[in-house]
Amino acid sequence: MLIAARLARSIGQGALVVDFSLYLHRLQWTAVQISLILAVTLLVGATLTMLVGPLSDRIGRRQFLMWFEAAQALAALVGCCSASPWLLAPAAIVGGFGRGGNGSAGPFAPVEQAWLAQGVPADRRGRVYSLNAASGFAGMALGALLAALPAHLGGWLPGALAFRPLFGIALLGSLVCLALLARAPDSEAGAGRRTGAPAQRAAASSPAQAAPPGTQAADEAALRRRENGLLLRLGLVNAVNGMGVGLTGPLMSYWFAIRYDQGPGLIGPMMALGFLLAGLSSLLAGRLTARLGIVRTVVLMRLVGLVLFVALPFAPTFGIAATLYTLRNLCNRGTAGARNALSAGLVRPSRRGLAASVANVSLQIPRSIGPVFAGMLFQAGFLGLPFLIGAAFQAGFVYLYHRHFDNVEMHP
Repeated sequence: MLIAARLARSIGQGALVVDFSLYLHRLQWTAVQISLILAVTLLVGATLTMLVGPLSDRIGRRQFLMWFEAAQALAALVGCCSASPWLLAPAAIVGGFGRGGNGSAGPFAPVEQAWLAQGVPADRRGRVYSLNAASGFAGMALGALLAALPAHLGGWLPGALAFRPLFGIALLGSLVCLALLARAPDSEAGAGRRTGAPAQRAAASSPAQAAPPGTQAADEAALRRRENGLLLRLGLVNAVNGMGVGLTGPLMSYWFAIRYDQGPGLIGPMMALGFLLAGLSSLLAGRLTARLGIVRTVVLMRLVGLVLFVALPFAPTFGIAATLYTLRNLCNRGTAGARNALSAGLVRPSRRGLAASVANVSLQIPRSIGPVFAGMLFQAGFLGLPFLIGAAFQAGFVYLYHRHFDNVEMHP
């Protein structure tokens, strides 16, 4: 059910990640204004993420995701009905328009990741999370194809009105998600209220329960210190990645539009192909994790993607740039499931909501800063500089990820 919900959600995300910035451009928003709304959207999402992950460890996952989908549906309805900045901007922040996310539940993604981990053994987690990511990429690909609709609706819906049906796609996806989540089992719902704090539950179910109370407390404190140290390292490494991604990722369709003077009729199918290949790559990454391990799989794929990313701003034609971008998507986005699996494996099950929150917040806060600087550089005519700065950050991420997490023992 969770994987099917991600698929449904990702279709609307795929359409809007291509067309939302183009829609704002058609509404005469400037590059800085577009980048600011995307930055605020990411920042608000990161703030919510800090709260909902740990809370979901205590009171269950379902109700958080149900509230998220209801808010998404309301935001999409506003997008369908109005282009007023006073309504569209708040709706974009709540709905995460243009943020992408590969079908994840936005600021509630830690809840989804922790819920998905229920009952999945450590040796299968890489494959399950990669399958989940692949379903999101498949939906994003379909949504990106639908993003070409404005190029064909101009005869019936003039100007910016041709983009409005895309919000209807997002609305329908949220309603389908609500139906699926209502039926998904949540075996840990209410566990915190019934049996106490997460640490107490973990200790009660551990063989260490036969140990003297002093020894048990010392073991718990040592284990918590180890987990906290790993989470701190994860947060620092993800922050470097977030800066690199934020400088270009949220504005890619806008960059293609102003760099090569192309519209959604070509940008949408190009991004659709990138998402589709990323989904296939995610399945491949799931298999590679069983042979190479999670960390080495991520490092290998991200290194190849880094080379393609550096070459992208120097592409002389749209066709060459589209090819480089598509191949880079295959390498970079294909590691999403593997990276989520590593985050879930760093801590015990009772703290996976916290771990997913750390992973998401540490990525999203720096990512929210990037679009502001990129928008300013784009508006000043520096269309290639954000890519080079972003590549430096992503090279740092690859080095730090390997250094800090290679050979780290995962929790079952």
